[in-house]
Amino acid sequence: GYGREGKSTEQFINTYCSVASLEVFEGKREDIDESKYDYIIKSPGIHAEDLSDKYTSQTELFLEEFSARTIGITGTKGKSTTSSLMYHVLSDCLDSKVFLVGNIGIPCLDFYDKIDADTVVVFEMSCHQLAKISCSPHIAVFLNLYEEHLDYYKTLENYFSKKKNITLFQTEKDYFYYGDNVPEIETKATAQMIQFDSGMRFDMKLLGEHNQFNAVFVYKVCSELFGLSDAKIRESIATFEGLNHRMQYVGNYNGIDFYNDSISTIPNATIQAINSIQNTKTVLIGGMDRKIDYSVLVDFIKKHNEYYYIMSYESGKRIYNEVSQLDYCCCVEDLKEAVEKAKEITPKGKACVFSPAAASYGYFKNFEERGEAYMKHVREG
Repeated sequence: GYGREGKSTEQFINTYCSVASLEVFEGKREDIDESKYDYIIKSPGIHAEDLSDKYTSQTELFLEEFSARTIGITGTKGKSTTSSLMYHVLSDCLDSKVFLVGNIGIPCLDFYDKIDADTVVVFEMSCHQLAKISCSPHIAVFLNLYEEHLDYYKTLENYFSKKKNITLFQTEKDYFYYGDNVPEIETKATAQMIQFDSGMRFDMKLLGEHNQFNAVFVYKVCSELFGLSDAKIRESIATFEGLNHRMQYVGNYNGIDFYNDSISTIPNATIQAINSIQNTKTVLIGGMDRKIDYSVLVDFIKKHNEYYYIMSYESGKRIYNEVSQLDYCCCVEDLKEAVEKAKEITPKGKACVFSPAAASYGYFKNFEERGEAYMKHVREG
């Protein structure tokens, strides 16, 4: 698709390159006449398999030029928060310029003319962006690995094979930090595994043990590779406000606390949100069904009858089929009905958490639009 990154690439070429011809192609990949072009810069969502050497990507072009200045951060969950926290701390504590780019929603080539020898680039890297690269960032962070995007990659192994490109092309001069559930990757970089329960604790505005884990990666990179003091890093972490749509407090309406966790697209993230928000009582689940394994969430629902679960859309209906006999579970048609039901059944003093454990596609443009829709429904009536 000709989205944010595609438009950024076109503008970059028109600004900095002298080309004989430039075309934007929005059709099917198999309909491209490759013989017409010297280079084809693909959008992240185009499958990277069986591509000729003519194909490249914005991420690859950027890393070829700026890998030495780049901290790349990936993982199934937590990469947006960790990237934003890393950017926040480095911006607070370094005198040099720091930029946040990538999957967070900011095309990396937009900063091409702003990067100098001292600049640090924090790059949130999705599996799609990592799929077509031939070089890795100087500092690579791989937080965790869970089932995700299986409608696209079919198997966890194939999904992982794209993610691990974040370190695959590193050298002995580079650094790799990875979580304890990430499978072993052969890398030339100096590698360090981070335990989920590392024992390190931070004063944070963010809720949840998973955010303590994310903060450990930030602390390690900032202290070990940038030489920042313990006091400076901790002080900066304590001021970080977090992301919209990630356990975002919407407000108290009719005595009920409402939280927006629209960014949650896998079961583990939903379970973490439930456990992190102390007064959770009602949970809204459901979205696009990407054929991922929901057994961990189904088991959680069966074991935890202290919550109400309201399910909707394709994945919600799939989960409901496994738990329909439970009187604390129900299924509705869409998000609007789910919010209406939540207002009806959630006791005052308790919280309603929208944490869908599914992608937004097919119903909303993206998780941001879905989160905004949820908050609109909450504020109505």
